[in-house]
Amino acid sequence: MKPSLPGVSTDRRTLLRLAGLGAAATMGGATLAGCSKEAGSKGSATQADAVRAVLPNYKPAEVGKPDIPGEGPIPDGYLSYPKDLVDAVTEQPGKGGAAIRTMSPWWGPTPPTLGSNSYLAAINTKLGVEINPSLQDGTTFADKLNAMLGARDVPDLLMAPNWEVDKVARFSDAVKALFEDLTDHLKGDAAAKYPYLAALPTGSWEYSVWGGRLAAVPYPTDGPFAWALFHRKDLFDKAGLAAPTSPEELYELGKKATDPAKGVWAFGTVFDMVQQLYGCQQTWRKKPGGGLEHKFENPAFKAALEFTAKLFSEGLVHPDTVSSKGADEKQLFKAGKILMFQDGLGAWQGLQGEQSKVLASFNMQPLPVFGAAGAQPVIWGSEKPIFFTFVKKGLGADRVDEILRVLNWCAAPFGSREFELREYGVEGKHFTRAADGSPIPTELGRKELGGQYNFCRVAVKVKSGDTPDYVQQYLDYLKKNVALLEKDLFAGIKLELPANWSKIIQPTDDKIRDILRGRRPVSDLDQVTKEFMASGGEEGRAFHEKALADNGR
Repeated sequence: MKPSLPGVSTDRRTLLRLAGLGAAATMGGATLAGCSKEAGSKGSATQADAVRAVLPNYKPAEVGKPDIPGEGPIPDGYLSYPKDLVDAVTEQPGKGGAAIRTMSPWWGPTPPTLGSNSYLAAINTKLGVEINPSLQDGTTFADKLNAMLGARDVPDLLMAPNWEVDKVARFSDAVKALFEDLTDHLKGDAAAKYPYLAALPTGSWEYSVWGGRLAAVPYPTDGPFAWALFHRKDLFDKAGLAAPTSPEELYELGKKATDPAKGVWAFGTVFDMVQQLYGCQQTWRKKPGGGLEHKFENPAFKAALEFTAKLFSEGLVHPDTVSSKGADEKQLFKAGKILMFQDGLGAWQGLQGEQSKVLASFNMQPLPVFGAAGAQPVIWGSEKPIFFTFVKKGLGADRVDEILRVLNWCAAPFGSREFELREYGVEGKHFTRAADGSPIPTELGRKELGGQYNFCRVAVKVKSGDTPDYVQQYLDYLKKNVALLEKDLFAGIKLELPANWSKIIQPTDDKIRDILRGRRPVSDLDQVTKEFMASGGEEGRAFHEKALADNGR
């Protein structure tokens, strides 16, 4: 089970730079040819060596040396902005043909559309072909995705979140019917034609395989963690509140901080982070005697559920979170109406930079990670991409090549003029510069930029004029806690999940949500688990156990 709505950044400079969610992605299977209907219902797993055989040959494309080199899944960090930018792409990628229609999810105010947006006009001029983007509300993107797949009507480029893809039963059938097979364009040395796509990390490409073929371009994570528990450190310091070191202290802190008469509550959504503090795995873990145990069967999950349900029952959670599936917790957090909430680490820089213009003392920081009852916490995450970008099937080889050249331009690295234009827009219009040369978004920039070209990129952390301390703080947090990262049992194996498994994710999420909000007692967890296992959970267990066994794990 994965969270149904991960936290996201509403600032396009750090567009949804979440850590990858969950175990291995959906779909795949080298043995599916000619039997996709059966594979789509029962599931299949492409073994790690078969996945590697269709991937691009990795070749890094750094323009300059980072100030803080990345380590393993931790990205490179830059503490200064380069004075001399380079041209990463010397030939215009587009051929001036028909506009490329795109669709992406977006969490934030909708920017102006083509014809009324100077940012789009500036980039389209550079590309030599018109990108006509459609940004869809991320909170309802699943409905849009399912309707589009059902109607078999997809845009030229479709950017889909990994967590929504995982919920679509028989998604591999849609991949085969609707999206281009990119294998021959990108496998091995063929990717050298698109050097910045070849520079995307191999770990993210591994999840982009369906039916044993390369079917999408990944949007990699910029850090392996799925969540952080953020707090308003400025308000903590003002009230003399210390960071908690245990769930008990977190609860007591919540009681001290909550004051409904002043419109202040301690918490927004925190359940996924609480599970990690109690040491609960995200989905499966190996049992000492063999086989796999689902997290619902782990006593740590029930303990985390009881703890979080108590926060709700005692009125420590903001009423908007209690009464809805998707309260605008970023706005509540910025306004000081909630003091703590979970979000993807990618939300950090955007919120900090945006709100520091309104309140100079605003200080958003992740709480230190702690365990329950002396136990070691775990941190969920992997190298799974945040998004997959699919190309519509049947456009023809020349058009696919043009689209891949556009994607290559969009993936140009930090230190290039292409990166600056994509990330910040036009100088003097969409951004100004701080004294050290780093860009500061203008109001027009915040209005017009909405991640319209963020289809793929090599992740880096870059200091900006409005978040001077962020890069060091971000990388320090990752390095301090990366040893707690939960091992991905299925790394390198591409899973096409059984249809029954995919279908039960959202209904079971809803049942757990009801328990958290007091609409059902915590004791109902046993019944929810029983229903979950009977309607697809046991099938999922057998499927995942076989995938591990087939790969010698």
